[in-house]
Formats: sequence, structure tokens, C-alpha cells
Amino acid sequence: MDLTVVAYVVYLVVSVSLTVWVARTLSQNGRVFLSDVLHGNEKLADAVNHLLVVGFYLVNLGFVALYLSGDSDIANTREVFEALSTKLGVVLLVLGVMHLGNVYVLNKIRRRGVMEREQLPPVAPQDWVAPSAGA
Repeated sequence: MDLTVVAYVVYLVVSVSLTVWVARTLSQNGRVFLSDVLHGNEKLADAVNHLLVVGFYLVNLGFVALYLSGDSDIANTREVFEALSTKLGVVLLVLGVMHLGNVYVLNKIRRRGVMEREQLPPVAPQDWVAPSAGA
């Protein structure tokens, strides 16, 4: 069997496995975070979480597929490892950037929700005071 094909197969198996693992981790832990951001609306949190995971899969698996093609033929085992380390390193960096991007966006949404909650008065107004004449 051609070593280039072996490198492609190993690359695809490891890249897809890593993408699925990261997506599941984000989904499981992100659900709790989304529930807090969305003020306990579990149904909406599940829907947003699912949409984020689908987007994560589409972007990352699309990148893995586009990055599959190699620059040159692989002639020996050393070149298999070199090609795999380069390809998998880039995939890991993209997964990390996507993860940090998700966390950044969710944190911005959470901060906005916290600011909105802090703007509400703790007690409803109980009376109305007319403005003074000198003011």
C-alpha cells in the first residue's frame, strides 16, 4: 500500500476523532454555561448548544477535508510522521482557535446578560416624587 494513502487514513481518523471529542466536550460543558447565559431557559440553551455544535462540526470537518491533500509523495516512514505532525498540528491549532472563539462569544453574551440584570432595580418603585420648583 502506498504510504501517502496510509498517511491520509491516519490523518482523517485522528482529525475526525479529535473534532468529535472537542465538540462533545464543548457541548456537555457549554450547556450549563448557556443555561446561565439564557437565564435558565433550558429549551433555548439546548437549541443554541446544538446549533453551535453543528457549526463547529461544519467548520472543522470542512477544514480537515480541505487540508487533506499533500504537497508531495511520501516515500518512507519518516516522511509519514513528518506529514502527519504538520497536518495534525495545524488541525489542533484550528480546533483550539475555534474553541477560544466559542468561549469568547459566549462570554460576551454572558457579560451582556449580567449587565442587563444589574440595571434592573432590586425593588419595584413604590412612589412617585414630583420635581422641585428650583431644579
